[in-house]
Amino acid sequence: MRKYCLLPLAFLIFMSGCAANEIEDLPQGHGKEPDDKSITLMFSFGSETLDPHLDWVPVRAGITETLVKINEDLEIEPWLAESWEQVDDNTWEFKIKEDITFHDGAQLDAQAAADSLERAFEVNPSIEAALHIEEVEATDQTLVIHTKQPNPMLVSELVNPNTAITQVQTEEDIKTRPVGTGPFKVNDFEPNNSVHLIRFHEYWDGKAKVEEAYFTFNEDNNVRGMSLQTNEADIAYHLSPESLDPIEQDENLSVHSVPSMRTHFLMYQFNNPLLQDQTVREALDLLIDRESAANDIMTGHADTASSPFHPSYSFGVYNETVHSLNDAESLLQDDGWQQNEEGILEKEGQVLDFTLITYGGRPELPLIAQILQGEASKIGINIEIQMVENVDAYLEENDDWDLATYSNLTAPRGDGGYFLNAAMMPDGALNSGNVEEQELIDLIEELNKTTDEEARKKLVKQAVSVIEANTLQSYIIHPNIVVGVNDRVKNWEPGSEEYYMLNNELEVE
Repeated sequence: MRKYCLLPLAFLIFMSGCAANEIEDLPQGHGKEPDDKSITLMFSFGSETLDPHLDWVPVRAGITETLVKINEDLEIEPWLAESWEQVDDNTWEFKIKEDITFHDGAQLDAQAAADSLERAFEVNPSIEAALHIEEVEATDQTLVIHTKQPNPMLVSELVNPNTAITQVQTEEDIKTRPVGTGPFKVNDFEPNNSVHLIRFHEYWDGKAKVEEAYFTFNEDNNVRGMSLQTNEADIAYHLSPESLDPIEQDENLSVHSVPSMRTHFLMYQFNNPLLQDQTVREALDLLIDRESAANDIMTGHADTASSPFHPSYSFGVYNETVHSLNDAESLLQDDGWQQNEEGILEKEGQVLDFTLITYGGRPELPLIAQILQGEASKIGINIEIQMVENVDAYLEENDDWDLATYSNLTAPRGDGGYFLNAAMMPDGALNSGNVEEQELIDLIEELNKTTDEEARKKLVKQAVSVIEANTLQSYIIHPNIVVGVNDRVKNWEPGSEEYYMLNNELEVE
């Protein structure tokens, strides 16, 4: 199997130097003394806000909680709600647990939950679109949700961290110091730098075993790895597999590699007439070396993908994929594409010349982009790689791109409906490539009103078949979550859902 040397040594030395300098800028005051009962978790993506209805950090950092949660078996469990039932097609009733208090001492009742959910609908259009709420009623600990139409996915959608229950405060306060029900409350927040958390002693499920915690951010993989090695961080998320050697050789550190609910994939911009041509998309798909991405770049910390859903899911699909330059070249030649004097494929005055957007927050994605770029160049397709800092903002605000490497939790609520609605419907929050395929839309609309679980699984698989048949996106790998952990951390494992990171059970020595 071919090996790819993608980064020159001088660049790596330069990055190591930058990483060392950046470590000096990490939040101070949490060095690990022997009796230190604090913990520092370093995450890969920064956050400009702690608004629970716009950002996932409040749930990840143990500040806020949702009515229900998902477990490792993709099953929905009670959290702030102790039970629920569907009264009729458009009505759901939730019983809120007794004796839960917010960080400010106020009691959690159904009215507080209703106020929080209503704000989420107001400030987050994707939540409103997913839940289809008509009205919310509250009486004591009973919360009744009326939907505009049958919504069999309602309970699973309430796993979404942006439906977290919080005290409704002023806009400024909720962005910097949200008041939740979790085991930690906010002491200080520096946007895109760190959240300093202190233990909430009245936490309803038993006070946290650590006194304080730091949830920090750094998009540089080198910084995250070195921070772990220098004891500035106890837990470091999303480490690059190629940088694990010094961590694995340190007797005080360990690496956890957990199969995730995430998929790395290639998006096509359908506003580009060239990419409206399925032959071109099929050729690009044939150029993707999934085996190299899984085994060389991820060093085995990933599975190859053919669909958005891992085959281990009950609704998951896997079909054999092909990586073939010859097949890609033949496909395009049969369609009339020929190399011009510059060696670029051309037809009727148009050339196959694309801009590919990628980002460093997931360090393997630029490497995957470089492999695709190299393979494409061999048959006369030019791909220019453009690195961006905030990929979501860029894709939302710009349409001057053609291809994009992207990563998403495709089944974060234990159901295929989330991704299909978000990424494949014309108004979906993740449909930056402007996918619009009527056969697929019809299937998703049928899925959205289907309650029978087996029928839903069948519809999801049919939808995936349409995606594959039309090459609407190209799925590359299902990556593991690679997390470095200091051995002083006890009673903690990273979850595949990437939601529940700091909790009350976590301990440090």
